Amino acid sequence: MAISEVTVKNSELLAIEQINAAGGVLGKKLEPVVEDGASDWPTFAEKAQKLIRKDKVATVFGGWTSASRKAMLPVFERNKALLWYPVQYEGLESSPYIYYTGATTNQQIVPGLDYLKEKGKKKLFLVGSDYVFPRTANKEIKAYAKANGMTILGEEYTPLGATEYSTLVNKVMQAKPDAVFNTLNGDSNVAFFKQLKSAGATASSLPVMSVSIAEEEVKGIGVDNIAGQLVAWNYYMTTPGKTNEEFVKAFQAKYGSDKVTSDPMEAGYNAVKLWAAAVEKAGTTEVEAVKKAAGGISLDLPEGRVTIDGANHHMYKTARIGVVQPDGSIKEVWNSGKPIAPDPYLKSYPWAAGLS
Repeated sequence: MAISEVTVKNSELLAIEQINAAGGVLGKKLEPVVEDGASDWPTFAEKAQKLIRKDKVATVFGGWTSASRKAMLPVFERNKALLWYPVQYEGLESSPYIYYTGATTNQQIVPGLDYLKEKGKKKLFLVGSDYVFPRTANKEIKAYAKANGMTILGEEYTPLGATEYSTLVNKVMQAKPDAVFNTLNGDSNVAFFKQLKSAGATASSLPVMSVSIAEEEVKGIGVDNIAGQLVAWNYYMTTPGKTNEEFVKAFQAKYGSDKVTSDPMEAGYNAVKLWAAAVEKAGTTEVEAVKKAAGGISLDLPEGRVTIDGANHHMYKTARIGVVQPDGSIKEVWNSGKPIAPDPYLKSYPWAAGLS
């Protein structure tokens, strides 16, 4: 998962550096303690326990896969400590000790499906990594499809880190779907898109909607293999606005002019800023006081206005569909017009009844 996770760590360190340069939090400087989960879920739980008990940190930022988050969740609940999780995920979860700063289902997957439906794509093939996020997301996608006159032609999973996709690609090509909905994670996407292209598929002949490929992954996959394909997020490096321009400039000044910004790293950066705002409002880093203060906090961040929902600890976020450009950037082609209220259990969608 390093292809994705390192950049999130870097953006969180940038936010800490900026906060310290402005005087810190409650007049004190923030000191980062960094641990490596090594793409191994038990290690994430072990490191979380260390950070809380041994290092006595004020809060923790991190995790990427839902498996890593689910491994850490009982550790944070048992210790009554706070985790800020930065990545879009499959929903159907909330915890009093986790703040989810990435999208939940109705802010990414549902808008992605709405976009495909609007474009007349009725026959879908589902491709995912074999763990909790893709499997749960695909349950939701199948429920959506059933309620919206769409057909699922196939559903295939491969292990995280898989690099052999010729058999799967053959199945996709033989099924002749209108579009593929892709929940592969990490470097498996490199192999999948290369082999899809080798099989003769193009973005126009076979659109792929991805929910775990941002600017960083586009670089890793190779733009020639993915240009023209669709992604669903809440933020792109190209998102307009002065706050984002300053964020991109600061990130490149710290890490290199060739570096890109992306949705998960922006959500990680946001998490640090939101936590700091909650601590300032609470007047203490004490967990229960911070939780009480956090609800309703609203900041102008690189993606736009982000507000914490105090009840479910998710964020109000604007949904954005983008197309990968030949230069590796992502161009927004649709957005929701305003931040969408988070609905992690999809309670406002009749077709989702029974999923949770």
